Amino acid sequence: MPHVRILIRPKAGILDPQGTAVEQALPQLGFAGVSNVHVGRLVELDVTTTDELEAMCQKLLANPLVEDYEIQIDPPAAG
Repeated sequence: MPHVRILIRPKAGILDPQGTAVEQALPQLGFAGVSNVHVGRLVELDVTTTDELEAMCQKLLANPLVEDYEIQIDPPAAG
């Protein structure tokens, strides 16, 4: 059964309040030199077929108007 990771993040130009909050907090915690922070989410699935992953993302997992997504498919484990 393939294991799938779907990385979802805000599209370029879309406000990312979580990313802004993290970017502002890091220097206050002593971490300098950090910029352009974006916060997204990761959805992991085990699926019997990968045929419908695009439809899953378009209809439920991501909001295509304001989010981009990247699908990563791991091959089934041997054994």
